[in-house]
Formats: sequence, C-alpha cells, structure tokens
Amino acid sequence: MNKKVVSTILVGAMVLGTATTAFAGTADGKKIALVGKSAGNAFFEIAAASFVEAGEAEGAEVSVVYPETATADAQIKVLDNLISQQPDAICIAANDVNALQAKLEEAMDEGIKVASFDSAPNADSRQIFINQAGTQAVGQALLDACYDLAGGEGQYAILSATSQAANQNAWIDAMKAIAESDEKYSTIELVEVAYGDDEPQKSTDQTAALLEKYPDLKVICAPTTVGIAAAAKYLQDNGSACKLTGLGLPSEMVEYTGDDDAHSCPYFYLWDMQGLGKLSALTTIALINEEITGAEGETFTAGDLGDYTITVADDGGTEVVLGLPLEFNPENIEEMAKLY
Repeated sequence: MNKKVVSTILVGAMVLGTATTAFAGTADGKKIALVGKSAGNAFFEIAAASFVEAGEAEGAEVSVVYPETATADAQIKVLDNLISQQPDAICIAANDVNALQAKLEEAMDEGIKVASFDSAPNADSRQIFINQAGTQAVGQALLDACYDLAGGEGQYAILSATSQAANQNAWIDAMKAIAESDEKYSTIELVEVAYGDDEPQKSTDQTAALLEKYPDLKVICAPTTVGIAAAAKYLQDNGSACKLTGLGLPSEMVEYTGDDDAHSCPYFYLWDMQGLGKLSALTTIALINEEITGAEGETFTAGDLGDYTITVADDGGTEVVLGLPLEFNPENIEEMAKLY
C-alpha cells in the first residue's frame, strides 16, 4: 500500500460539506504549545513532527512540551507553566480523562484555545478532540482480530498503557461492549487487562506475567505502540504460541509481523500518524482564528487532507475523526515501515 492509497482511504472516510479554508499564513505570529504524554513515544514523535511542520507552514510558532513522567500530575505542572506563558492555544494528548480539568478550564478562562488529540480529556476540558479513528471502529477491529487469532475460542488478554489513558480505556470499553452485545464473541474470554504504563520494560514484564498466569492464553491485544513492540519481542524471543495484535508502528513491528510460527504478530492496526499531526495542527489553528468554535456541525477544510465536519464524541464533547484504522500485515508491512 503506497502513500497515495493511504491518503485515498483516509479522505474517503471523511464527512464532506460546505467548509471554510485555512489559507497559508493565517497563523502568523500565533503561539501553539503541543503537550505530549511522555518523551520517547515513537507514535507521538511522528505526529508531533507533522504538527510542527503544518503549524509552521501556516506561520505559527509551535513548541513541543513533555511532562517528566506519563502522569496527570506531571502534565498539570506543564500546563501550569504554559498558562503563565499565555500561548494562543494548547493541544494536548491527555494522560488522564478528568484530572486535567481544572488546569485546562483555567487555560480556557484565560483565553487560551484548548484542543486535544490521540487521548482526550473530558468534554469540559477541551473545545475539540482530534480523533485518529472512531472509537467503535477501533474497538471492532481489535476485537475481531482477537477472535480471529484465537480461532474463534479461548482466552485473550489486553496489554494497555496507563490505567487512566483516555484513548486506551475508550477502545477497551468499546471492545467489551461489542463482545457483550454480540453472541458471536461469547466463545472468547477476556481474562485480564494489564497495564505497562507505556514503558518498554514494564510492558515486557506484564507480558511475561500474563503468560505465566494464563498458560492457555491464545492472544494478547496491545492497543499501544510501546506495549505491542515490547510484547512482540518477548513472545517471539521466547517462542510463545500466544499471538499478538493491537496498535503499532510498522517500522517497529517489521521483524515480528508474519503469518507463521516464527513471528509473534500476524497483523495489527494503526492510522496515518502524519495525517493526525497535520489535522491536529490545522484544527487548532482554525480554533485560534475562530473559524470554528468546536461546536457540532461546524465544517472546515484542513488543507489537502480534505473537508471535515465536527461531530459529537462518545463522551458528549465534540471531535473530528481522521479516518478508519489501517491494517498492517505481511503483505504491506515492509512498504509501510518505510513511511512509519
């Protein structure tokens, strides 16, 4: 699958409508702070680089800021410092759904526009969320993968990031809800949700613990790029019969992706990380310029990504959705690894 095809898929998933266009230079002199969950996350680094490029192309000054640890308390310290600097906007990948509310509300009260991407704070803590893929679509894809790789029956476990990660919890909740509502999935059993805190060593340790605790475990689903890479290596290095799926970066998963016993991961999913960064930047700029307020039904054009309509998110806030999750498998992994 080449880049052109990926773009076509993503644009095809968008909602088209009458829209305002953000022209080059519309953010001249504006300051945007992009706040990550933690340093060293390859997924965020790709999206952040695209965010910076898109923002600077519009004339904005973009600062990428990381908390000391992947916790809400550490992000609160970052936000406290940023509010005193009075940027025009903050775009944040939240480490906690609710714990950031007071600080993000303070930012908005100070006239700072607040957007979020990748992982959303609650609806009262933001003006808009830029969602990489619909929550239900991700949950459905991951659950179907678990069912498929388990052969339609048996045990599976989930290796998540932190217990408070909004995006992880939303996808996991979607998986559980779909499984409960459809008799098809009654033959597979979710035995545990483990947390690797987006740390490679802890994710490795949690993988080992799951295998020890559940010797008949057939599948581990890791909806986190850090977790899936760590689990893939452990499973493959130890010759485990347990298979893996989830959300990962093709460049980190090449050596683990295959449909034979020598590889731990037959296939996995993600989305266009560069597209997510670019869409997040252009949406944030549209907020700054008051082309949108974040209200349901508003439309805008995000450059060559196309036209977007703001919709209601699962948490009652609003969002724009980049597109559908993309599957990476033995047929496309090498080519896609050159991109991501």
